[in-house]
Amino acid sequence: MTPPAPPLLDSWLVVVNLPIGPCGFAPPHGWTGAAPLGCRVLVPWRGALEVGLVVGNGDGRGVHRLREAVHVLDDPTSPWVTPATVSGVQGWAADARIPAGLIWGDLLGVGWQPEVTHMVRAVEGADLSVFARRPPTDRWTDAGAFPDALLDAIREQGLLEERFTPRPRMRGAVAARPLDEVPAGNRTATVLSAVTPAPAGLTAKQAQAAMWLAEHGPCDTLSAWAKGAGVSSGVVTAALNAGGAEYTLVDAPPPPAWAWLHEHGPVDTYAAWANSASADGVPLTPTQAGTLALRGWADTTLVPQPPPALPEPHPQPDPAGAPDPLPEAPVWRLHGGRARARFALLAPRVTRLLTQGRSVLILAPDHATLRRAWEGLSGLAAHAGTRAVQLTGTLSEPQRAHTWQLIRTGEARLVIGSGHALAAPLDDLALIIVLEEASDAHKLLSGSRAFLPDLATRIAAAHDAALALVGTTPAAESVPHPGAVLPPPRARVHVVDYANPPEQAELGPLSSVHLRLGDQGYPLSHDLARVLRQVQERGRQAALLAPRRGYSALLRCPGCDHTPQCRNCDVPLRFHREGRQLTCHQCGYHQPIPERCDQCGDPMWQARGPGTEWIAQEVQKLLPGFPVYRLDRDRQDDLTPLMRGESGVVIGTQLLLSHEPPPDLALIGVTLADTWLNVSDFRASERYHRLLRQLAEWHPTRAPMILVQTFQADHPALKVMVDGRDTLAYPAAEERARAALNYPPHARLAQIEISARDQHKAQAAAQDLADALHGAGATAHEVLGPAPSPVARVRGVYPYHLFLRARNDTRLGELLRILDTRTWKAKIRVDVNPRGGL
Repeated sequence: MTPPAPPLLDSWLVVVNLPIGPCGFAPPHGWTGAAPLGCRVLVPWRGALEVGLVVGNGDGRGVHRLREAVHVLDDPTSPWVTPATVSGVQGWAADARIPAGLIWGDLLGVGWQPEVTHMVRAVEGADLSVFARRPPTDRWTDAGAFPDALLDAIREQGLLEERFTPRPRMRGAVAARPLDEVPAGNRTATVLSAVTPAPAGLTAKQAQAAMWLAEHGPCDTLSAWAKGAGVSSGVVTAALNAGGAEYTLVDAPPPPAWAWLHEHGPVDTYAAWANSASADGVPLTPTQAGTLALRGWADTTLVPQPPPALPEPHPQPDPAGAPDPLPEAPVWRLHGGRARARFALLAPRVTRLLTQGRSVLILAPDHATLRRAWEGLSGLAAHAGTRAVQLTGTLSEPQRAHTWQLIRTGEARLVIGSGHALAAPLDDLALIIVLEEASDAHKLLSGSRAFLPDLATRIAAAHDAALALVGTTPAAESVPHPGAVLPPPRARVHVVDYANPPEQAELGPLSSVHLRLGDQGYPLSHDLARVLRQVQERGRQAALLAPRRGYSALLRCPGCDHTPQCRNCDVPLRFHREGRQLTCHQCGYHQPIPERCDQCGDPMWQARGPGTEWIAQEVQKLLPGFPVYRLDRDRQDDLTPLMRGESGVVIGTQLLLSHEPPPDLALIGVTLADTWLNVSDFRASERYHRLLRQLAEWHPTRAPMILVQTFQADHPALKVMVDGRDTLAYPAAEERARAALNYPPHARLAQIEISARDQHKAQAAAQDLADALHGAGATAHEVLGPAPSPVARVRGVYPYHLFLRARNDTRLGELLRILDTRTWKAKIRVDVNPRGGL
């Protein structure tokens, strides 16, 4: 009978903060429990110790050849990341063919640096002299005393014992030294005491002084003795010399400043000690404080660092008893209205779940949306007996670490944050709210290139939590889900149609009688100019949305139509008038403006495509003396006067929407709306419609006029706004159009970028990949391309694109796995659910 095979030993799959997949490690020596899923571990990596995250069990094969994990940093009963979140993220990474270490590096903003004290010693009886001249001994020694490579070599042979203890964050502080540790010489004083009985031979006055000192002494000085006894200083000096008094040591009372520090300290600095003590009526200067420390009354020492200050919640009324009309479904949506109205409708649901002891996560795409969510929802936590916290990359490292501990311990159960919040270790997660789910700001532009709502969907499913999609207007992908649509904010929209100039002198209440056929005005139409003059006359405020930063999109030679190009990218250089230079907005290359055209030598240049600089210049000409501000990546003026209610005009890019609107806003002008439509992206019109809706609700109470200058006045994304239809009208029509074209939500997309510095090499590799996909059974409907990128050369590299269009994630994963079947002769990058040009 064949004996049964021995059971396979467990191995762990661990991800480190590098763009690679999980690696196998054996459990630490002596570990007997299950794999601590979601816990951080220290693993040997390239001769040093790195922090990794346990994301699963290995198959156990070849475990005897694996290096052992060295130490588990977290208690398995309280993992750094919840196992359900680990499962959701790993599933998405596998389907998206993204290295797990890359996505965890994007999500985990805290925990990659261990806060431990590392001690080492040799195992009993081991002779480590063969490894180095000064190896670890049998005494515990700080690991920092030895090279990492030496410790790893000894560790690999199993001859090293290691001990890790948590190291709290410490800070330097000035603390009062215990009284019995103050140098004895500084705790005593030399005084004059009378000698009894008094010696013979003292004169009458000397005897008088000695008698007074015996009754009223001791005294600190001879002058104090003489003054008290009513004699001259010569008399007391003679009495001292004659033996009528002597110097003695006595215990001195502590300085008042030491007593204050002992009661109120420690403090950060000597200056803080002096300032605080003086404020409490104990006179002290920083110099005196330093002198006391030199005399041994205080020490500079390390003390535990207090928790850092965190953003304070905004108070909100208790919504107890308010109706909750929102759906009870795995995925639901809430759109329309203003942010304040949406948050008011969400409040009963969020409060009910928090009161039940469950957790809620709110994901915001940008800082402006996060700020509004914090102001509208953070105060609900207090009504449920818990705490609300923010979790974003804008917090400092100590703030993020403290916030993470508040979440792990269950003290905070309402988290509002950016992508870093998706990995938050929330216990019993009940609801994930994704704000503005269609926003491109949810897309990570580097690293894993993840689209965060996709990850939120996976994580919600892994936790068996509901997913709510909330925002100004729904994405076309969200339309099939049940939900509520609030009435849109009142919007006054006026359209200037550049494609159809007026044939009549009178076009409406905003038009001027002097208009001629084809004369609409550009970049400020006559209608926009007239309303801007009204803004100036009435002392109001206006905001103009420009399509781009800089002065113009390009410079063109009027003689031969030549435009200066970037030397690294196949794009025209943008003209920045203030810096008198041409700049590439792809790679940052810049150069002075050429004096003459490179092609024909013409010295004249003609600007095309106005940006913020050009529009600001035109407004200053139109409204002389009227305050004009700019807000873009190149220049961000101080808007304090506007925010105080003073009149003026601000010209900016979409960066405007990340700021609060001016309080007396009367006009919002979109100087060229077609910029958002002239993009090779099937989501371009949806993005344009969302921008218009966001402009309509930008001001929380007012309804400024929105004046749109466009060559496509009949575009449905604009028409629904002009007609006053609800926020579901256009996304629903868009969803029906995508069904006919088999685009999301009716298919899953992935973009494969094949790039090389040689154009022919990139093109050949792209075609090879397309042939391999078709050879493996992919249909013509599933593989689109290959085709050159809309920008044929970027930073000296030629990218080609292939698009995969699959019916579901499973089929998309099957197609992506074909990339692993061979080595390609170019760089390959996969982007699932791409957001950008096709």
